[in-house]
Amino acid sequence: MKDSSNQTPDRKAWMSLMAKAPQGRIAFLLDAILPRPAFRWLRAPEIGSIMIRGRAGGTGAPFNLGEMTITRCALTLPGGEVGHAYIQGRSKPDAEVAALVDALMQTGAAGILRAELLQPLEQEQATRREKRAEKAAATKVDFFTMVRGDD
Repeated sequence: MKDSSNQTPDRKAWMSLMAKAPQGRIAFLLDAILPRPAFRWLRAPEIGSIMIRGRAGGTGAPFNLGEMTITRCALTLPGGEVGHAYIQGRSKPDAEVAALVDALMQTGAAGILRAELLQPLEQEQATRREKRAEKAAATKVDFFTMVRGDD
């Protein structure tokens, strides 16, 4: 069994993209690219929760912010590649496809997956981030430019 988690430096980036992807999006993109290969479960999808930690001001002492629901699983392909997934929410099918993509990224299909699946996910995430930033910027108040009312 090959688990190359320390061999691929950008694995963290693609795992993050898949963990934050909208429900059903990874499956849609993967099914448009190639047929799903056979695999064997190492850990079937299971739903749980994790504690989210925060820092006051982004730099202060860490504190427990709250819990978030996640779904996790692990699988192996016939070639021995191991795929893991930890995704937001309660979707076992999404966790399965994310783990499958993780395993496939360790095979010869990595190039096409990077171009046809990961790059679109990255662009969509950037677009969502920009829209959220624009919405927040629209509510920003600049106190230095307000009229003070000195008569």
